Amino acid sequence: MENDNSSIKEFYGNKNVFITGATGFVGVALIEKLLRDIPQIGTIYILIRAKKGKSVQERLEELKQNSAFKRLKEEQFEKRFEKIVPIEGDVGLEHLGINEQDRQLLIDNVHVVYHSAATLDFMQSLKETTNINLRGTRRVVELCKQLNKLQALVHISSAYANSYLTEVEEKLYPAPDDPEKIIDLAETLNEEALNKLEADILKDHPNTYTFTKHLAEHEVAKLASSFPCGIVRPSMITAAWREPKPGWTISKNGPQGFFMGASKGILRRLPLDPSVIMDYIPVDVVVNAIITTGYYVNVLKQKNGGKPDELQIFHLTSSTYKPFRFEMLINKMNDYLHDYPLISAVWYPKLKLVKSLTLFRLGAILFHFVPGFFLDLFTRLMGGRPILIRLHKSVWNSLNTLEKFIFTEWHYSNKHTMAVAKNIPMADQKLFFLDIAELNWDEYFENTIMGVREYLSKESPKTLPAARRKDKM
Repeated sequence: MENDNSSIKEFYGNKNVFITGATGFVGVALIEKLLRDIPQIGTIYILIRAKKGKSVQERLEELKQNSAFKRLKEEQFEKRFEKIVPIEGDVGLEHLGINEQDRQLLIDNVHVVYHSAATLDFMQSLKETTNINLRGTRRVVELCKQLNKLQALVHISSAYANSYLTEVEEKLYPAPDDPEKIIDLAETLNEEALNKLEADILKDHPNTYTFTKHLAEHEVAKLASSFPCGIVRPSMITAAWREPKPGWTISKNGPQGFFMGASKGILRRLPLDPSVIMDYIPVDVVVNAIITTGYYVNVLKQKNGGKPDELQIFHLTSSTYKPFRFEMLINKMNDYLHDYPLISAVWYPKLKLVKSLTLFRLGAILFHFVPGFFLDLFTRLMGGRPILIRLHKSVWNSLNTLEKFIFTEWHYSNKHTMAVAKNIPMADQKLFFLDIAELNWDEYFENTIMGVREYLSKESPKTLPAARRKDKM
């Protein structure tokens, strides 16, 4: 088979990898891809927390039930789950919270590290984001220094790490502040005192997430001369384009979340300018880039006489290459919601985009809060748990924080990524596709709405006929 000539598969043969953030959207998809398409990979060590009274082994068993692995099971590759070894720990703890025995296991065996763990909450305090995003990355880098067989560190950052700029290249930009100073402030000041300084600290950064992700990139850059390092910067990560199945998602961020609310009939208005480019990138393309980066930085090392080349940075973005605007979808969006309705819908779906927060707030009072009050009241009378008013309040309170991300148009160059995409062997171009030139946005979002229905709203395709009857009624 052509895929047997894959240089990337050959590189990962018998290699052991270590993944942080393994239970997140990207992490789960990464594990699935490694197991399905690189069966010759060695052990996949995953950092995982024991929580809610469950051991890491119990949490691993839960992970195996994720919908991402449905295809793997259908193709009868379940035995490959044996390659996954859970390591109890947490990037928010000193030394990653890993005990001495497990740490030695990693030191002796790991070849490639994928650092995906991060807090994505734009509303979170600087104290927490500094601990997870900045110090967490530093802790991973410190572990990498000890790994005897390390061949690559791939850090998953974000295109929005440089969101104070609207034209962004695939390069490392100057740090917005001294990381030692920020860590010291986060450790010594209480939340109230730190919050008072936050605006002066962030400067042009819109929130603590982008600020700490930017600083974290410099933690990786410090070690780029010691071992091969790559940074992957995805924009808004959306449902799968092709793998493991078109439309697959477990994330409620971005369009998946508002399609979920719209299909229920509870989200009627959305603050969004249809003419602004929204930079979306499918999760399977991001996963392919992560895997490819681990391979590629080693190719550069070999070409460089066995010495690590400079830090490699890749944008996984669509704004300058395959731009999407909601004006391309606006006439079809509601049709898709009615083609694939929910049996659990509480109101006839009809989503309208509004170009300003003021108009959205006026519409939200009429179309969100008033019906939400009555639906919550009905739910309470029926013995259920009312959530709509609480949900709409949460959205309302986050609007000022999200405004820049709703109405700003960023242009991210992805020339470096595309150069690699076109220069890796043909077998790898097909198996680890990075080029979204053939992506059809209409078809993609139709699949996304079907995926939201099946994977987020948990409604089987078998219920579609009944849901369509209810929708017409």
